[in-house]
Amino acid sequence: MSMLTPPGMGGKYRITGTAYPRMRRPRRRRRLVLAAVAAVAVLGLGGWGTLQLIDVFTGGGKKTEAKRNTAAAACEPKTQVSAAPLPPRPGQITVNVYNATPRSGLAKATADELRKRGFAIGKVGNAPVAYDKKVPGAGLLLAGPTAHEGRFRVLATQLNGTQLKTDTRTTADIDLILGTAFKTLTAKPASDKALGALAAPPKPAARC
Repeated sequence: MSMLTPPGMGGKYRITGTAYPRMRRPRRRRRLVLAAVAAVAVLGLGGWGTLQLIDVFTGGGKKTEAKRNTAAAACEPKTQVSAAPLPPRPGQITVNVYNATPRSGLAKATADELRKRGFAIGKVGNAPVAYDKKVPGAGLLLAGPTAHEGRFRVLATQLNGTQLKTDTRTTADIDLILGTAFKTLTAKPASDKALGALAAPPKPAARC
């Protein structure tokens, strides 16, 4: 038995040789590495959570609120900043009816029909020399510079294919000069529908 064999131990526990067997050191290094990795992970999560809290209290909340307000504003009806004024009613428009064609009685018949449709009628007769037999289309609407604000649009609903022209008059009346291509006024149901579209205010459009 070797001197290295502890008392009472023999057989397979017998130690032979003249040196003690080398004993492995505990695997503390691996545990230390794992502990360090875990600590880094915990610190990283803690730092991320702290940044989130700082973002909420210093500005992140404002950004989120701004996004919500933008989304809500997108779903609100979009209205015109300055809506155009409603056009005048037919009864507020005085129409002078002139016949620039070779057909007789055309101005009177047209004026009578416009009166039935609610327009105020002024002068009725043959067209002035400057326009007599010189209007090739269905008709010409002639009025002062402010007629474009509504009077032209209203009277144009009664006759398709009219031309628009302004002169230097300061009165609010408007001339309807019947041209060579004139046959009849626009059918009343169609003209009433067009007038209704002019009088209806624009509807706001919602976008979401």
